[in-house]
Formats: sequence, structure tokens, C-alpha cells
Amino acid sequence: MDDSVQPRNAPAREFFILGLTKDGRQFRPSDWAERLCGVMSCFRPEGSGGRNAHLQYSPYVRPTLLNGTKAVVVHEDLRSIEPLAYHFVLDFAKDNNLQVVDACLLPEPDTDAKKA
Repeated sequence: MDDSVQPRNAPAREFFILGLTKDGRQFRPSDWAERLCGVMSCFRPEGSGGRNAHLQYSPYVRPTLLNGTKAVVVHEDLRSIEPLAYHFVLDFAKDNNLQVVDACLLPEPDTDAKKA
């Protein structure tokens, strides 16, 4: 059994900032998620990233799409690495009246795996 799978009652270790305001309007500008993740790209595990790390999103703050809505996935480990960055992301959501949802992403299905 894969040790990375959390039990069902384990608290979420990630949360989503959705590109929807609390009253359901789409947040603008349309590239807000990429901009926010770009600002946070320097926050990463020590020794990771390599020579082109500045061209990659942080594994702790990354853009995604949820049902066609832009979103940002924030991992709670950011809080221990840089508390001010973690609070910056939360304040961004609060200041812009964005929906925040506790959740975790499921791993992408292995496209090379053979079907049973």
C-alpha cells in the first residue's frame, strides 16, 4: 500500500483559492492565478529546483483548473517554510473576497499504466 495516501479522517494538507468571489462572480484579471504563483515561485524545499528554479512554480503554491475555474493550490508546508508568505496568500484571498476550500488533490492517473 502507498504510504503517501492519507486516511480519510486526516485533515487536508492543501487548500484551494478559487477564482470565484464569495458571491459567485469570476475573479479578474484572468491570469491572477499565474501571477500569484509566479510571485510565490521562490518558496520551495531547500536544494530543489536546480539552475532553472526561477522559471518554475513552487510546489507549495501552484495554479490549477477546477471545473473550468482557475484556482491556486496552497500546501500547508509553506507556513513552516515562510509564515509571512503563507499569510500573504491567505490575505490575498481575503482582500479579494475569494472562496477558499480545504481539500487535497488526487494524484494524476498514470497514463502509461496498462488497463486491467
